[in-house]
Amino acid sequence: MSKFKKKKGGDLPAISTASLPDIVFMLLFFFMVATVMRDSTLMVKNQLPAADQIQKLDKKDRVMYIYAGEPSTRYAEKYGTQARIQLNDKFATVSEVGAFVLSERASKRQELQDVLTTALKVDGDTKMGLISDIKQELRKVNALKINYTTRVGDFYQNMD
Repeated sequence: MSKFKKKKGGDLPAISTASLPDIVFMLLFFFMVATVMRDSTLMVKNQLPAADQIQKLDKKDRVMYIYAGEPSTRYAEKYGTQARIQLNDKFATVSEVGAFVLSERASKRQELQDVLTTALKVDGDTKMGLISDIKQELRKVNALKINYTTRVGDFYQNMD
């Protein structure tokens, strides 16, 4: 009769790393697809005013953003402390707003051109005169769908 020998060394076999590159590339591909890049660098102060009745915009591809406010501390020395308009990544004047809207419309697909919304992200300390001037320029190019971007106000924060 033969004797059965027990293994005395309880060593585990080495882990195979053959599939490790596949896993790394799969994770890399996932993060490349899922990451959203910022459209523009914010050059103005943008402390949004509070509101208690807000709605979220569903489709971001139908929105063009116009920022307004005092230049941030990085740009204050060059551009001063007067409220300015930012279109994409550059400061602009009120007269340039119409051309910006028309170029944004032209860059969108044909079926989206009529449903574009102009979102105004305006600092809470900005004078209403600048906003009124922007709205006048938007009327000239028939951009009548305007959204004022705000943050959640005190009403909803106290409900928690």
